[in-house]
Amino acid sequence: MAQLTREEREIVKAFEAGTLQSPPDRSAILKAHREYAAATFRKDRRVNVRISSRDLDALRKRALSEGIPYQTLISSVLHKYVEGTLRPTD
Repeated sequence: MAQLTREEREIVKAFEAGTLQSPPDRSAILKAHREYAAATFRKDRRVNVRISSRDLDALRKRALSEGIPYQTLISSVLHKYVEGTLRPTD
């Protein structure tokens, strides 16, 4: 199992002891987090980019092998880049 933080260990301990309780305002918290998630992935802008045919073909092939639309792949790569989580595959 992955290493847990102190807070995560406390949660697991309370769960296993049967003393874990939901916060009193659970529904409000869930609603807020759903709204955060929806806003994070809302695609509200359109961008036109010129790229080489070779790169576009390679993107389409990669997307096909991943089982996703190529535009989704491009969006995902850009998102990972701006978040700093894009990693080379070597």
